[in-house]
Amino acid sequence: MLSDQQIRQAFQMILAEFPMAGPSLKAASNFQYLVAVILSAQTTDKAVNQVTPQLFQKYPTPPTMAQAKVVEIEPLIKTIGLYHNKARYLVACSQKLCTDFAGEVPADKKSLVTLPGVGGKTANVVLADCFNIPAFAVDTHVSKIAQRLHFVAPKANVTQVERRLTQALPESLWIKSHHALIAMGRKYNFHKEKQISNLPVVQACDNWERSNLVKN
Repeated sequence: MLSDQQIRQAFQMILAEFPMAGPSLKAASNFQYLVAVILSAQTTDKAVNQVTPQLFQKYPTPPTMAQAKVVEIEPLIKTIGLYHNKARYLVACSQKLCTDFAGEVPADKKSLVTLPGVGGKTANVVLADCFNIPAFAVDTHVSKIAQRLHFVAPKANVTQVERRLTQALPESLWIKSHHALIAMGRKYNFHKEKQISNLPVVQACDNWERSNLVKN
């Protein structure tokens, strides 16, 4: 695996290619952004952005969504995956926001993960994109790229990926780097070696990995 310095060098290359990478979910408030991130699990941001305008028109705030019935929300989001579960999460999450947080999205991870439908990844995305609090969300793109570029072991789990990247990178780069990796994963298919083997950052990381193995 690569050293901290090598990982930082790799990210310099990645950030140079994707300097403007940022959030792609559309929302008009922290609550709406939280809802959009919950909906984005196992589907694309593009698909989420297609259903949220109508959803937010009917239920723009925690109090309005907290009063909705699950069967009323399901038709509005049925084009995305797991919509039955997600509809339940949205109602329960809105209710908890109203009862426990005065209708406001909390700005700390410990509180965020108590909300229905919110895990560590969702909490990190909300912290970073809504509150500009350094966090490194790990999705399938981030995991796959981190594994392929030798930042982590080939079968490293989400927690291990997050720990390694936040250890190697300064906090000031966490949010930018997260979005850059997602942009990279959307542009290049890291599941197809032929499509990525000639990328400069892939070749550099492969060379560093071989060099590290020789030294060890």
